[in-house]
Amino acid sequence: MPKHDVDQIIMQLENYLECLKQFNYFTSLARSKKFSAEDESQFLEVKSVLVQELELILASVECVSPTKEEVLALISSAPSIRYLSEMADGVMRGLENQWHKIFIGWVSILGQLKVQQHKKEVRPMFGFFGKKTKKL
Repeated sequence: MPKHDVDQIIMQLENYLECLKQFNYFTSLARSKKFSAEDESQFLEVKSVLVQELELILASVECVSPTKEEVLALISSAPSIRYLSEMADGVMRGLENQWHKIFIGWVSILGQLKVQQHKKEVRPMFGFFGKKTKKL
């Protein structure tokens, strides 16, 4: 994969992780039961971005975990902040655990992409030093 493509995917994935953090922030609001109609609207927007960007990322990156189904299950299990605020504590902990598993999976993929990015930055330098020159 060309360096430009790796850089772009890394940026997309970093933005995706920020959206996942926002999703988690809204689950915290649900736990505290202190949220507004504006929070509900923003939560819906974050979920929309997560679903759309998931498709773009999966079209660019081959990954085994997290799966598309796992991410969509997480998002669909949280239709609104109000719904989350009415969940039993054990169910909410399960949702948070699912979020954490997905988040760590994406962080791992981001790390792998950064390794690829680093290799592409280092490779030309090694190629330069590794060439043999003809003696005159």
